[in-house]
Amino acid sequence: MDRKDNQSPQGETARILVEFLEVAITSIVFLKGIYPPGAFARRKYMNLVVHSARHPELRDYIHSAVSGLHPFIQKGLVERVAVIFFNGDSIPVERFMFKLTVNQSYGSRVEEADLEFSLRSFFIKLPFSESLTRVLPQDCRWEITAYFRSLPQTSRSKDAELWIPTDIQQWQQPPLITPIKSMSSEPLSVQLYLEHPGLSEPKA
Repeated sequence: MDRKDNQSPQGETARILVEFLEVAITSIVFLKGIYPPGAFARRKYMNLVVHSARHPELRDYIHSAVSGLHPFIQKGLVERVAVIFFNGDSIPVERFMFKLTVNQSYGSRVEEADLEFSLRSFFIKLPFSESLTRVLPQDCRWEITAYFRSLPQTSRSKDAELWIPTDIQQWQQPPLITPIKSMSSEPLSVQLYLEHPGLSEPKA
């Protein structure tokens, strides 16, 4: 996604954030070991070595899902973006949650270097979070889910048509939350944390 000099601060922030989320979600999928290492290639991003998806379907799924959020992130409609891992019964066993806030009243120039400096710390921290995660069942699957502060009008936006309401099974008890990393650098704040079923959650 190319930079546009006439973009609003929120538009520029959304562009940077969408690029970050695409790489971060790919890094999470790599971390969980769902696919063989050969399904990924090493590349540079923000002067760090990260992983990108080699397989066209995997790469396109992540790219299209995150890119489709751009206009809604820009408007502050997206509250959280989750990478959810399910067991064979389609019950969530682990969720990586990105909580997002884009300051809608911010009117100054976005300092891209400052934002990227803050965001790159997530890629430094993420590999060390592996010990906090759960071992996934062999029959697991995963998906990207967005949680909106308010639902976009599908009749007014083709982008909204890419996102459909989900019937994901929810945990009956509050989840166990483990913080991984957070940042705040105007006009953006991001929190990344893990969610696992509570200790009293009924077993599947």
